[in-house]
Amino acid sequence: MKLAFSTLGVPGLPLSEVTALATTHGYHGVELRAHPEEPVHTGLTAEQRADVAAAFKAAGLDILGVAGYARVAAPGDDEPVFTEVRALIDLARDIGAPYVRVFPGGGDEQSAEEADATAARRLGAAAEYAADRGVRILMETHDSHRTGADAMRVLGLVGHRQVGALWDVMHTWLGGEQPVDSFAALSPHLGYVQVKDIASAEDTTPVALGAGVLPLTDVVEVLSRNGWDGWLCWEYEARWYAAAEPLPGLLGAGREHVARLLNESA
Repeated sequence: MKLAFSTLGVPGLPLSEVTALATTHGYHGVELRAHPEEPVHTGLTAEQRADVAAAFKAAGLDILGVAGYARVAAPGDDEPVFTEVRALIDLARDIGAPYVRVFPGGGDEQSAEEADATAARRLGAAAEYAADRGVRILMETHDSHRTGADAMRVLGLVGHRQVGALWDVMHTWLGGEQPVDSFAALSPHLGYVQVKDIASAEDTTPVALGAGVLPLTDVVEVLSRNGWDGWLCWEYEARWYAAAEPLPGLLGAGREHVARLLNESA
């Protein structure tokens, strides 16, 4: 498995410093948070996009994905969601990222069945656009669809190879799902896995990998046992927790912790 980290953990950091952190600490790639407050977002010009791709190529790093905020199950008109997803797909294509992250985002005013149908309709409609650009859309286990079983209700309806799942191990755990069950549900569609650790179920402040309560050992074990050799991405949610310990000082130990889990599960 290859290891990346998300720029959610280093909000606003210039890309030159992001790539330096990754190479210094032995990471293979980076997931780029796509937001106007970040160096990478959908408003970049063609020249700026080319510069992003060149910077990562020069550093010998992969851009794992573009982490967008489109909410594909959200109530309302389809067209604003389509516009946002297409913009994220174009950005990913231009900078050389294979994946785009979207959220479910179903609202309380919908039934689960309505949210499923809305997400599946929108993802299905975007799938060919993504296919033409060599990008895969991944719906994260999050908010209204936080477990693998929840996500599968949508992905089973879509049935297109360019639409898959991003497994956020915190949300499936908070949803009461065991890693073996999450993997069983998501594996036919799995793009990559976001690992993290938190203080407790009641306090989701990010902590160093291995220092919290999430079942990372079980996650790595089930992935290894099933021969999965994709990406693990450390999503350290520093942007939302001002008191969290800065990520740069944790990156080396985090890589070593994952390597130790991989060795023990081999």
